[in-house]
Amino acid sequence: MQLNAIEQHLYSLADEKVAQQTARFFKTNTGGYAANDRFLGIPVPKLRQQIRVASALELDDIAALLASQWHEIRLFAVLLLVQRFANGDESLRTKIYQFYVQNSCQINSWDLVDSSAHKIVGVYLLKRDRAILYQLAKQDCLWQRRIAMVSCWSFIGQHDYNDALNIAQYLLGDREDLLHKAVGWMLREVGKGDLNRLLEFIEAHSNAMSRTTLRYALEKVAEPLRTELLQRDPKRIRKF
Repeated sequence: MQLNAIEQHLYSLADEKVAQQTARFFKTNTGGYAANDRFLGIPVPKLRQQIRVASALELDDIAALLASQWHEIRLFAVLLLVQRFANGDESLRTKIYQFYVQNSCQINSWDLVDSSAHKIVGVYLLKRDRAILYQLAKQDCLWQRRIAMVSCWSFIGQHDYNDALNIAQYLLGDREDLLHKAVGWMLREVGKGDLNRLLEFIEAHSNAMSRTTLRYALEKVAEPLRTELLQRDPKRIRKF
């Protein structure tokens, strides 16, 4: 199917009731991070099932999908990139990685980032220089900063924690709650593999951590240690 046909096919799957529920979940209220987002109401499993109809799309077509006003169409584009990257040869993976980074501010919701960053950027950089992540972490675009953090999940899975901890440290002072959560999440993943590294990080940086980050980071730490760390010297923990 060609681009226009695929878009029409996705529109045909819309469900207004699901769209209303999804809009409430994604904070589309005025001032919310998804204030200008619009939803068709297509469940993610159904969206994944449609990937097979998009085999003819070029990267330029996927760029057009990423520019859509509809959340699910942008998510469809991201899922398509993930699928093609996973099945691609080295040349195709490089093109998709470069495309993803160039269009990274269009990966503009936490679910788009979280379903793709580690699977494309993280995997691509496993054995490559990771300077791009530090560049993304410094960008004004919230989603680029979240991509920098979540991409590290692939490294963490290989027991390679340094970049995750470095980027987490850099982002501790971020004002966005969605970054507090992402940082805490990646710290939690570090702790699953090496609890001591997590505890050392918290000991060194707890005075710069939001309560949200700390709670996320300690979610899998066993009691009573978790409660002890959450209650220890609460005045040192930054509140946002």
